Amino acid sequence: MTLTEKILAKKSGRSELKPGEFVLVDVDLGFANDLTGPPAIKEFEKYGDKVFAPEKVALIPDHFTPCKDIDSAGLVRILREFSRKQGISRFYEIGRMGVEHALLPEEGLILPGTIVIGADSHTCTHGALGAFATGVGSTDLAFFLLTGKAWFRVPETIAVEFSGKLPEWVGGKDLILYLISKTGVDGARYKSFEFIGPVVSRLPVDDRFSMCNMAIEAGAKNGIIAPDRITLDYLRQVNPAWVNSHPDFTLNPDSGVVYSKKIEIDVSKLEPFVAAPDLPSNGYPVSQLSDVKLDQVLIGSCTNGRISDLKIAAGILKGKKVAKGLRLIVIPATQKIWQEALKEGYLNTFVESGAAVSTPTCGPCLGGHMGVLAEGEVALATTNRNFVGRMGHPRSKVYLSSAAVAAASAVTGRITHPSVV
Repeated sequence: MTLTEKILAKKSGRSELKPGEFVLVDVDLGFANDLTGPPAIKEFEKYGDKVFAPEKVALIPDHFTPCKDIDSAGLVRILREFSRKQGISRFYEIGRMGVEHALLPEEGLILPGTIVIGADSHTCTHGALGAFATGVGSTDLAFFLLTGKAWFRVPETIAVEFSGKLPEWVGGKDLILYLISKTGVDGARYKSFEFIGPVVSRLPVDDRFSMCNMAIEAGAKNGIIAPDRITLDYLRQVNPAWVNSHPDFTLNPDSGVVYSKKIEIDVSKLEPFVAAPDLPSNGYPVSQLSDVKLDQVLIGSCTNGRISDLKIAAGILKGKKVAKGLRLIVIPATQKIWQEALKEGYLNTFVESGAAVSTPTCGPCLGGHMGVLAEGEVALATTNRNFVGRMGHPRSKVYLSSAAVAAASAVTGRITHPSVV
């Protein structure tokens, strides 16, 4: 069986599963945010008054926080009051919150071999740690709140093998953008991406998060990477108790497993990759977009707002200034990342370069606040979507890149290869 099949089989009490079967599984963690939580709570309250397992629930107000208006404040209040009523301890108030897909792994809540559902499409991020993680609708989350379970159709699995030597400035974000440019936005619809190969086995965890985060942009049900030494080293920092209690844990696909499809990618000649408007699949090598002038650059989000991203960006920006006429916005993905970036001097580097630094929020990624685009404006962002109107006006344009490309472009005012600056 594949990784996904193994996890779904174990959590449904089966010894074996095949693609296409329907299973009811025990869920280890379910969560929602300030947009998706309130409708899930409303649906839940139609059928019950007590959450089945409060210890398995997390509520993270991240999309419009700090609250941008009266309506968004009301949404967060619904989560806050529901948490108090139901005894949900993992309500992440402002000051300790973060963007959900960066916060939950940091809290040690994402573990290999578990099932994680979230009322947000980028829940697939957490497959980077060897979990089956996928987004669900508010109704499915309400069902989980009532029962602790969820149902799935077992997806087929596409193996994506990356081989070769990574060129300088090429990382997880570039690999996933390149892959999506080949599959299209529906090339993996309701399939599992299993990322394998020597390149993946050497990637840091943060790069793995970026890759699994954007699996949904190819239509995938989930993205997943087999847990290894790098995974366990990360977990040892965030949840040492779990590592110590699972000294012999392993999770790998069966030897000789047959995938529905295998995609092989030699990374040796890749350069940093950029997705042009208006789809994540509209990808180009950065060198082909050097004439694109920018109004705004955003470094942050659940895709690339982690400490490694900020370190790379600060290294490029140190001693330099943001291009005249361009706005640079930097948003650390969690409060802990914000604190570490402060301690390491990265925030000071950003401010001295002329950037605006925000408290953790999804904010501009979805055109919510803290950097909404006006008509005709062009942005480069380290986010995961660049649909029409995604970051603001329907006639604004969004390009997607790594933190390295974003930082270099903020210096020149145009989409730029990091080696240029």
